[in-house]
Amino acid sequence: MGSKACIARLQKEYKAILKEPVPQITAHPAPNNLLDWHYVLEGPKDSDFEGGCYHGKVTFPHEYPFKPPSIVMLTPNGRFAPNTKLCLSMSNFHPESWNPLWSVSTILTGLLSFMLETQHTTGAISSTKEEKRRLARQSLAYNARNPTFRKLFPEWAQKLEHAAVVPAPGSHPQQPQQQPQQPQPQQQEKQQQQVDAAQAEGQQAQLQPGGAPAAPQVAPLAAGAVPAARPLQGGVGGQWSSYALGAAAVVAAAAAATAMLTLE
Repeated sequence: MGSKACIARLQKEYKAILKEPVPQITAHPAPNNLLDWHYVLEGPKDSDFEGGCYHGKVTFPHEYPFKPPSIVMLTPNGRFAPNTKLCLSMSNFHPESWNPLWSVSTILTGLLSFMLETQHTTGAISSTKEEKRRLARQSLAYNARNPTFRKLFPEWAQKLEHAAVVPAPGSHPQQPQQQPQQPQPQQQEKQQQQVDAAQAEGQQAQLQPGGAPAAPQVAPLAAGAVPAARPLQGGVGGQWSSYALGAAAVVAAAAAATAMLTLE
């Protein structure tokens, strides 16, 4: 924990930020350490960072405001290397240029202004406009993976959830894939009835008017002749063959009886 002067100064600055927020800048101290502040910079409109949400950290020394803080940016942005201390006139790289009258609001306003420039310094990197814009679009989703970010900036996490629910202008919500329609129970029953009716018609065509199977035509046999056996066939054909043999046996028996009567 810092000195009494440091703590009193930071508490005063935090009250001032809450009372009069700085445009495009949000900052909160860590819940368990007043010397560690987290900030969010909003990418200015009509810039390569438009729509971006840039999360970073400012760490104040115990001697603040008489010594400058260190500054890092955590979100990939295309201008500053993430998790790298930045060499700026209001950072601890240049204590000789530090002004004790500068505040958290002054520091972060200067950081946002320097972000829009192209001047190179320690911690700065070079990238194309397309790369900066791509990182800007991905910045909020990247930050949302950080528990500290979600805790200190819940309004930004809610923006991400809202963006996931509401489709972007000009886009079409994804339609669920249509599953092939399954036959309804009534349709299945109707189809089964049609199949049963077709089978019944086929069987009726093979039946005599009285309902018994139509017997195949059997040629008359001479007295005492024995009908030739026919091989049985499987399935329905086998049934008709068995019936034909039975009918032929009856005819043969009748012929034999007639012959015996004639002999008597």
